[in-house]
Parts: sequence; C-alpha cells; structure tokens
Amino acid sequence: MTKTGIFFGTDTGNTRRIAKEIATLLGVGVAAKPVNIRTAGVEDLLQYDVLILGTPTYGEGELPGLATGNPTESWAEFLPKLAGHDFSDKTVAIYGLGNQKGYPDDFVSAMIYLYDSFKQSGATVIGACSTEGYKFKRSKAIVDERFVGLALDQENQKELTPERLDTWLKSLQSAWS
Repeated sequence: MTKTGIFFGTDTGNTRRIAKEIATLLGVGVAAKPVNIRTAGVEDLLQYDVLILGTPTYGEGELPGLATGNPTESWAEFLPKLAGHDFSDKTVAIYGLGNQKGYPDDFVSAMIYLYDSFKQSGATVIGACSTEGYKFKRSKAIVDERFVGLALDQENQKELTPERLDTWLKSLQSAWS
C-alpha cells in the first residue's frame, strides 16, 4: 500500500493539477493517485500515514462546496464528517491556492479550515511556509507568522510554483523521515 494519500477539492481544476504535479514529483510508490474529496470518505483518508490536502479559497476565505457555487460537494461538506475520527497517528500537509491581487484580504484563507479540522482530529500538521514573497493584506491561514501550508497563486505567480513545490516537498520528505 502507498503510504501518502493526496486529496483535493476543486471546481476549476487548478488544485487538481497541483495534486497531480505533487504525485509526479514524489514518484511512483510514494504517493497514491490524487483523489477529489467529493468522491472520498473518511475511511479513504485513514488508510494513509501521510496526507497531502489541497484546497482553493473562494470569495471571502471560504472552502469550496455547494454554498460557494460548486456543482458538487467538496471540502465544506467533507470536514464535518471528521467528527469522532482519530487522526492522531497521521501526518498532514496542506497546500492552498489563492489570488493575492483579486482577493488580498483572504489570500489562501481556506487552508485554515483544513488545518483546524485535522488538528482537532489529532493529526500532526507539517509544512508551514513563510509569507515572504507574497503581496496580500490578510489571510486567516497564518499561524505563528507563517502560512499553515504551501500558498500558491496560479493567477499572479505561476512561474514561482515549480520552485515553491520542490522546496516544500523536500521539507516534507525530511520531516517524514
């Protein structure tokens, strides 16, 4: 069994593309094929030791879901299902997509909901990243002056994504060892 599961929520496909890139960079045998959270159950996540979770941020810092206009359920509907499940033996890393120019007051804010939900379920969350190199006003996804995961802006800083992904994944892999 593959030890790393990659789960994402998406409507436009950008978060899925990053999930696929992460799986490719980690390599065959390290990561399972990425799964859209709308097709997953809590049991699917529990089968992995390490989880990489991705989400875009909608509107005023919201998770994708039916309330944000998604045609199908997503993270907003999934996270309440975590209640009563124990993730204390799991390591979680989060990545989030946002638009720092279009939504500078809530850049990648949706990551905080994944962070809080999985922490409350006992998971160890790794992969916090510096806020340097971004131009935004506010983000709910900052804890101890760092993003709770990898922040990506495919609209305004797409050219920085490969290096950011590579650096982040290397830091994750050293934490897993």
